[in-house]
Amino acid sequence: MEWIGALLTLALATIAVPRNAAAQDQQGDDPPSRVARLGYMEGSVSFDPAGQQDWVEATPNRPMTTGDKLWADKDSRAELQLGSASIRLSANTGMSFLNLDDRTVQIQLTSGTLNVRVRRLNRDDVFEIDTPNQAFSVYQPGSYRLEASEDGTYTIISVREGQGESTGNGQTFTLHRGQKGTFSGTETLNAEVDNIGEPDQFDNWAYQREHRYEGSRSAHYLSPDVVGYEDLDDNGDWRDESNYGHVWFPNHVEANWAPYHNGHWAWVAPWGWTWVDDAPWGYAPFHYGRWVSVSGRWGWVAGPVDIAPVYAPALVVFVGGGIGAGVDVGWFPLGPREVYVPTYNVSRGYVNRVNVSNTTVNTTTVTNVYNTTIVNNKTNITNVNYVNRNVQGAVTAVPQRAFVSAQPVARAAVKMDARQMASAPVTTRVALAPSRESVLGAHANTANHVTAPPAAVANRQVIAKNTPPPPPVPFAKQQQMMAAHPGVPPARHELRAAQPAPTAQAHPMVKIAPPGKPAQPNTGHPGNQPGNQPNARPGMPANQPPANQPGNRPGNQPAPNERPGTTSPAQPNRPQPNQPNRPEANRPPAAQPNNRPEPNQPNRPEANRPPAAQPNNRPEPNRPEANRPRAAQPNNRPEPNQPNRPEANRPPAAQPNNRPEPNQPNRPEANRPPAAQPNNRPEPNQPNRPEANRPPAAQPNNRPEPNQPNRPEANRPPAAQPKPEPQRQQATPQRTPPPAETRPAPKQQQNPETPQEKKKREQEQQKPPGI
Repeated sequence: MEWIGALLTLALATIAVPRNAAAQDQQGDDPPSRVARLGYMEGSVSFDPAGQQDWVEATPNRPMTTGDKLWADKDSRAELQLGSASIRLSANTGMSFLNLDDRTVQIQLTSGTLNVRVRRLNRDDVFEIDTPNQAFSVYQPGSYRLEASEDGTYTIISVREGQGESTGNGQTFTLHRGQKGTFSGTETLNAEVDNIGEPDQFDNWAYQREHRYEGSRSAHYLSPDVVGYEDLDDNGDWRDESNYGHVWFPNHVEANWAPYHNGHWAWVAPWGWTWVDDAPWGYAPFHYGRWVSVSGRWGWVAGPVDIAPVYAPALVVFVGGGIGAGVDVGWFPLGPREVYVPTYNVSRGYVNRVNVSNTTVNTTTVTNVYNTTIVNNKTNITNVNYVNRNVQGAVTAVPQRAFVSAQPVARAAVKMDARQMASAPVTTRVALAPSRESVLGAHANTANHVTAPPAAVANRQVIAKNTPPPPPVPFAKQQQMMAAHPGVPPARHELRAAQPAPTAQAHPMVKIAPPGKPAQPNTGHPGNQPGNQPNARPGMPANQPPANQPGNRPGNQPAPNERPGTTSPAQPNRPQPNQPNRPEANRPPAAQPNNRPEPNQPNRPEANRPPAAQPNNRPEPNRPEANRPRAAQPNNRPEPNQPNRPEANRPPAAQPNNRPEPNQPNRPEANRPPAAQPNNRPEPNQPNRPEANRPPAAQPNNRPEPNQPNRPEANRPPAAQPKPEPQRQQATPQRTPPPAETRPAPKQQQNPETPQEKKKREQEQQKPPGI
C-alpha cells in the first residue's frame, strides 16, 4: 500500500513540468555507459587521474575513463577490464585513455607492451591503439599484442587471433591472424611482416587470466558486459530466490558485513562521487544490480541478462547528504525495483537505461521519479519506503572530512542512532565539494612519491587515426565551476565549452595521421618470412598475396591457410622435416599449386633451382605406382587436386606437382612447355612413357642423385605416399618397371568385361602378343 501511495504521489508530480525540462533532457550531457576497471595489479603500478599532474599508487577496483593514465614499473603488471575487452600491461609500460565512451576505445601506448583481448566488437565500434609512430585499429575480436620501443622509433604488433590495420605516414598495412608486423621509423614508416613467435611469460600470464572468463559460472546469470563478473565465482554462491530470481551471496565476509562499508569514496568525473570497494570481487556488485537482505544475509541481485548494463558510480541513497557543518554523511544500498537517481546531469533516456539494465523496474516508475527529483529538482525523498533503510547495519556513515578525503570508510565509520535516522533527510545527492584528495583517491598521500614514467615517455606524442576529444579540464578549474553547486559535477556541455576546439593542435600528445593508402610491407627479409609465414597461416592470404608476391610466402600461406588454425601447429612441423633438405624448394611447390604455378613459375627457377624438385622424380618412380591412376595426375596438374593431395601427403604433394618434370628435361622455361605437353598428351600416353621418361629425366640429372641421399628425408614423403595409396602400389607392383606390361594391364581390365566364353579365346589371342 505504501508503494501505491508513493506511485500516486509521483504521478501527480508529472502534471507540471518546468520549462527547463527540455534543456535537461538533452542526451549530450549523458556520461558514457561504461568505464574501465583496474581489476588486477602486481608490483609497482602508478596512476595519474584525468585533470591532474600527480602520480599516486594505483588502487584496485578504481574506475578509469578518458584522460586517466597508468604506469606499470619494472617487474610489474596490471589488468584493465572493459567487459567486452581486457587490456593487460607488462613491465615498464605506460598507457592512457585518449577516449573511452560507448563506441570508442582509444588507447595511448607511449612505451612498453600491451596484451589486448577483444571479445566483442560491433560494426560501428572503434578500438584503436596509438603508439609513437603508428595507429593500430582492431577490426575483429581476437588477441593482440603491441610493443612500443622505449625510444619511440618502432612498434611491433602481433595478431594471434583477429585482424587489424596499422596506419602511419599516409600508409596502411593490414595484419591477419598469425602475423607479426614490425613498423619502424617516425618520419617514414617501414613495415615488415613476419610470423608470430612463441608466447613468452607475459603472454602466458595473459592467457591464464583470460581463462577465468571462459569457464565462469557467473556468466550464466548476468550480461557478459558486466565488468568483473569472473571474480564472483571464487568468492560466493548463486541461489534462486522466489522474490528476486538469481541472487549472489558473498562467502568471505565478516559477520556484520554490509554493502558499501569496506572501501572509500573518490571523485571521478563526469559521474562525481564514486564508490571504490576494497574486496577483490568488489566491483560488479557495487556498480550494477541491487542488494537485498535475505534471512539476515546480504545478497546481490544482478540486472537482466539480455540487456546491456549501464555503469553507475554507486547505487545508493544518501542520508543527511552532508547538509550542514559537522553533519555526518550516511548511505545505504538500493534494493530491487528501487529507482536510482544520478547526481550528475543526465537525460530522461539515460535514467531509464541505468535503471532498467540494473534491476527489474517499470519505466513509468522511473519516469515519475525523474520528473520529481531531476526536473522539479527535489532531491529530498519523503514518499518512498526503501527496503534496506531499516535493515540492521545497512546504513553506513562517516564524518564529512573522511568522506571528502577518501579515507577508508570502515575505519572512519560512525553509528547513527534511531533518532538521527528518523530526522535525517533521505536524498539523492551529497552536497560536498570534492578536494584534490578526492580525485587522487585512497593513496593521495603517495602523490609524487611513487615511480612515474620517465619524462621522455610521459610527454611523448603518439600517432592517431581518429581525433580524440581535447584533454580533460584541469580539476582546479572544475572546482571553480562547482562552487555554486557543491557535489554536482559540471555538465558535459559546460566542460566542452571550457576545452579548446577538438583539433589536432588542441591535443599536444596526439598527431593525427594523414589519410592512408594500402601499402605492401617491406620484403627486405623475405628469406626469413617464408618459413615463418606458414606458421602464420591463419589470415595470411588476404595480406600476403599483395604484400608477399615477391616471395614464397604467398604460396606457403594459402596451403596452410586452408587448414584451420587448430591444426596449424602440426602443419609447420610437416614442412620442417622437409625444410632442412629443401626448405624453400618444398614450400614453393606446395604453395605454387595454390598460387597457380603460372605466376609463380617465373620465380620458379629459384624455387626449382634446387634440384630438390628432381629428387622428387625419384619418388616418381615410386609415384608411377601412385601416379598410375593418371586420372589423378591430370587433376594434379589442374592444381585443384594438388592442394587436396598435399593435405594428405603434403610433402609428396610437392613431388606430384611435376614441377620436377619441368625441371627434369630442362630447368629452363623450355621445361614448362613439356609440362604442358604431358597435359596435351592423353593420359594413356603418359602412363606409357612419362613414367619411363621421368626416371631417366631424373637419372641424367645427376644432381638429383647427390640430392637423393638428402631426399631420404624427402623420401619420408614417399613414406607418406604409401599411406594414402598403398593399395595402388601393391596392386601394380610389376607393371611399373615395364611400360609394355602397363598396356596389357588396361587390356586385362577390358577383358573382364567380355563374356566368359570369349575370355578364353581372347586370352589365347592375347598370349602371343603379350609374350
